[in-house]
Amino acid sequence: MTSEAAIPVDPARKSLLWLVAVGFFMQTLDATIINTALPAMAASLGESPLRMQSVVVAYALTMAMLIPASGWIADRFGTRRIFFSAIVLFAIGSVLCALSHSLGQLVAARVVQGLGGALLLPVGRLSLLRTVPRGEFLQAMSFVAIPGLIGPLLGPTLGGWLVQYASWHWIFLINVPVGLAGCIATLKYMPDLRGVVQKRFDSVGYAMLAFGMVAISLALDGVSELGLRQGGVMVVLIFGFASVVAYWLRAARTPEPLFAPSLFSVPTLSIGLIGNLFSRLGSSCMPFLVPLLLQVSMGYSPVRAGLMMLPIALAGMAMKRFATPLITRHGYRKVLVVNTVLVGLTMASFGLTAPGQPMVLHVLQLLAFGAVNSLQFTAMNTITLKDLDGSMASSGNSLLSMVQMLAMSLGVAAAGAVLAGYNGIFGTETAAHTLDAFQATFASMGLITIASALIFWHLPGEVRAAHPAQPEVSGQG
Repeated sequence: MTSEAAIPVDPARKSLLWLVAVGFFMQTLDATIINTALPAMAASLGESPLRMQSVVVAYALTMAMLIPASGWIADRFGTRRIFFSAIVLFAIGSVLCALSHSLGQLVAARVVQGLGGALLLPVGRLSLLRTVPRGEFLQAMSFVAIPGLIGPLLGPTLGGWLVQYASWHWIFLINVPVGLAGCIATLKYMPDLRGVVQKRFDSVGYAMLAFGMVAISLALDGVSELGLRQGGVMVVLIFGFASVVAYWLRAARTPEPLFAPSLFSVPTLSIGLIGNLFSRLGSSCMPFLVPLLLQVSMGYSPVRAGLMMLPIALAGMAMKRFATPLITRHGYRKVLVVNTVLVGLTMASFGLTAPGQPMVLHVLQLLAFGAVNSLQFTAMNTITLKDLDGSMASSGNSLLSMVQMLAMSLGVAAAGAVLAGYNGIFGTETAAHTLDAFQATFASMGLITIASALIFWHLPGEVRAAHPAQPEVSGQG
């Protein structure tokens, strides 16, 4: 864990750090607690556990849609008001999830949750960008990440326990007391920061970008979840890409676009964003696939499957303290190229999982993935934001958050589509056939991650972590 000497000593700044950590905790708890509960939720709602990815995709995609507007909203209405509203909306969405009686209702409630979460993450990070000195930002975000990782530490086990001994509905109700504490702390500690210059919101560009993201994600999810045929998938996919391209063409000739093309004149930001998208496209499916593998194909109980996810969170927490020294010594390019390959290899190693193997082998796999994945997030987020000046901080921060959630949505949708495709090849008549499909899916998603290492090769070799001559900026995974 980050030492006290490494974080700001100002009491007000410390309180802000803990407040932002509460927001991260709510999100990470919700993101991890639901994955262990998907098979039980599927049984309760009369659905197949292999077709529940829409519950995850709806939340992540909603966040990706609203995040582009989060920076403008925070600048316009102030960080305190928006952070408070985000927590309230997130808690209301959680209650609606618990009251759902069908998959459609649950997906709709997850959209409400996503509306709150979309503002919670970037506004919290933006408040730190504007209050913590740039030279201390890496240490501050590392400190915030530790309480935020309590969510993944508790989520899978708590979710499994609640499912096995109570009901899956309680995995959402657990957010209510945390949200109440967050609301009280927001009114007391969150500064009311606003942008210096208020610009007009690019509603037309926002509509183009949002439509493109939704269309691309639905095209991937439609292969397995919506039952779209190849022709329908291609039509939706083409419309999605056309909308995204149309946005960037329009942004180049619009005085105040949603995201200015000039952002991409910063090499570290452009490479970091593209690398974030393709690297997370593979790795973001793991919290979705691993609990399904353990329960559907390996016969694990919800509690046991939840306990098996603990090594990922523990290794991620332990790796945080080594991230800055590694980057300082070896530079961003070397760390990201090598580590991206390691992330892909550890993911592909789950393709060798089979019943009867020693449990210690599975624990070692999960520890290895958690460590390299944690280092990957820290390095990717840091390199993306590190060279942005004050005028670009809000826009760049929102763009990074959007890419992160879009990659999660696309990653889970892609994994669901790949799994559905392999199920069509191997069949689903027995657990052995389903296991074959899972093994092939892990191998395929691992290869996608390995391929993204080529993107980070274009980083300048001399770029390293912060030292007195070069302030550092980081983000949260």
